[in-house]
Amino acid sequence: MSDSTLAAHDAHAEHEHPPYQRHHFETMEQQVDATGFAMWLFLLTEIMFFGGLFTAYLIYRNWYYPAFVAGSHQLNIVWGTLNTGVLISSSFTMAMGVWSAETRRKTALVLWLVATLVLGLAFLGIKTIEYSEKIEKHHVPGIHYSIKSFTDPQSDPEVYNLYHDKALPLDMARHTEMYFGLYFAMTGMHALHMIIGIAILSFMIFRARAGAYTTGHVTFVENFGLYWHFVDIVWIFLFPLLYLISRHG
Repeated sequence: MSDSTLAAHDAHAEHEHPPYQRHHFETMEQQVDATGFAMWLFLLTEIMFFGGLFTAYLIYRNWYYPAFVAGSHQLNIVWGTLNTGVLISSSFTMAMGVWSAETRRKTALVLWLVATLVLGLAFLGIKTIEYSEKIEKHHVPGIHYSIKSFTDPQSDPEVYNLYHDKALPLDMARHTEMYFGLYFAMTGMHALHMIIGIAILSFMIFRARAGAYTTGHVTFVENFGLYWHFVDIVWIFLFPLLYLISRHG
């Protein structure tokens, strides 16, 4: 083999890269750094988005505190606590999924991802039960919203009378709609993030069964793990904010 042929072969070998490396990155290290930075930047925008909702909630809670206390009493702590446990468990299963990808355990990766998917669906199922109750009581903000539970405690004795011995004044009772507006905005956006996560999880399970993510390239699994943990952390803040801290008048 001539010197020119050897030089061409060496140059070609130098520019070879793994199939999962994009052509516009010079090295895998550069690709991993870029995707990791992009993921953290995305999560920063998510923090600012949910931070705005949290700020709005705290401001209105300060203005209409009795209404927010009354609204909070309409939430079921048992369902909220159960959902918190479900999401904490899903963070564990997702972390184990990342570990399985890093240690190249295909079967374990698929099983942990499926477990995370099941827990995510369980969370949405419980949230559907809670939403159904709010619809039944006409606590969804809009033209059909009802303040009867707050102006007439006897109309909802199973929940309201456990904490109150008198009705809210009419002008304050009207502000409970603000509480439920923020409740649906915050939990609804959180649920939307869960639905997106479940869709991505389904895709990942399909790809993992085909052997992806256990050949040394785990960036996608790691970045999705960050997204899933972030969604779980948001709920860790939502649960006490909506269900717990406003229950004392």
